[in-house]
Amino acid sequence: MTNLNKIPVTVITGFLGAGKTTLIRHLMQNPQGKRLAVLVNEFGTAGVDGDILKSCADENCPENNIMELSNGCICCTVADDFIPTIEALMALPETPEHILIETSGLALPKPLLKAFDWPAIKSRITVDGVIALADAEAVASGQFAPDLDAVHAQREADDSLDHETPLSEVFEDQIACADIILMSKADLAGEEGLAKARAVIEAETPRKLPIIPMTEGVVDPRVILGLEAAAEDDLNNRPSHHDHHHDNHDDDHDHHHHDHDHDDFDSIVVELGEIANPDQLQNNIERLANEQNILRVKGYVAVQGKPMRMLVQAVGARVRAQFDQPWGAQERRTQLVVIAEHDNIDETAIRQVLEA
Repeated sequence: MTNLNKIPVTVITGFLGAGKTTLIRHLMQNPQGKRLAVLVNEFGTAGVDGDILKSCADENCPENNIMELSNGCICCTVADDFIPTIEALMALPETPEHILIETSGLALPKPLLKAFDWPAIKSRITVDGVIALADAEAVASGQFAPDLDAVHAQREADDSLDHETPLSEVFEDQIACADIILMSKADLAGEEGLAKARAVIEAETPRKLPIIPMTEGVVDPRVILGLEAAAEDDLNNRPSHHDHHHDNHDDDHDHHHHDHDHDDFDSIVVELGEIANPDQLQNNIERLANEQNILRVKGYVAVQGKPMRMLVQAVGARVRAQFDQPWGAQERRTQLVVIAEHDNIDETAIRQVLEA
């Protein structure tokens, strides 16, 4: 990877016990051919999480690519800790091709995103996406974490946190900052619990986001990596509690079994001719998210009369498009990869919306 390309960083947030370390372990085992690095910032338990991840190190993510910050929240120690650690990761003999950051469960994600604006690193890395984990069973039962006492103890021990902020607000900020939300421990929550948790989460999302059930940290990496969200430039669309307030809802829960694996996601490739109206295409992609729960759309578009190809990237209902380079000798054609949960892939219906 040349220095012309920024290294993508995925920020993984969520309360203590939501399954952040388990998810990172899964991503390390399924790196999609990329050389990974991991930065763990779990206050008080960093040694534990770091050791768990180091025990999983392999050629795609060797042990020296796994670094820890254990003295409080990243955003409070940007200059002293975060920037030097990121610089150390980028200075490894083999530059990482993707960096995963496991944040402290109690850290607000938005100030961390602002840290990526620091001149020392701004030109070299970009926030590919923010993934928020929520324990489905806990959320369905009106809590935010499986062990609230442990969360409160963690907060009391960390002097860098604002102890006055209610946990509900931390939860809402994590949700509002995310590009994708993973409901962990789906097997424990069961269908009814998942439905309740989804309703609570949807009430907090500022826009329609993909909300995906997950068991044992297993989720198709294609769905959550490579979002190209450039989240550090998109702060206005990620409201924080410093901006406004929401209500919260309590509910009870139920048990069933539900597994989520790679087979639960399908992708299709939709070929379209040259597009006359790219704005209309973006509206149609937004419709797919809202009407058919499509998670991701990604591909190149040939726009009539334009020598440049247009790169389209959609995560849920957020669609971004930019002209990136000339078609050159390549065949001018529109080719979009559409990813959704297995039950939501209806090629005919998807094509109808995209061609509308």
